[in-house]
Amino acid sequence: MKYQKRPALIEATQWFRNGDHPYDESIPLDSPDGGPRMTEGKIVRYFKSLNIPGNRVCRNCGNVMQKHGELVDGLSDENEIVCPGDYIVTAPNGQHYKVPADIFETMYEPYPSGER
Repeated sequence: MKYQKRPALIEATQWFRNGDHPYDESIPLDSPDGGPRMTEGKIVRYFKSLNIPGNRVCRNCGNVMQKHGELVDGLSDENEIVCPGDYIVTAPNGQHYKVPADIFETMYEPYPSGER
């Protein structure tokens, strides 16, 4: 037998930097270097790792790790690193998970606003 994926309407936000996700509730702050900075997000927080230096280049996306985030309370028990451009999907149960942009864009297309 063959099966196809059932069409499902999902909620997703493409993430590029802290504060991008609408449920992050981040607010702008003044930073010591004079540039704007957002408070830590509730869904995607700043990337912090004692084992990975912030200036290391990510093998998945080519950006330095300082530009990454960490998914809070994702599907796995471990923190998930979020690359700039990844999509954060909100599951029907309210849980969040990340999907790399190339995979997300082959699986989903924008839903026309005003319909449902």
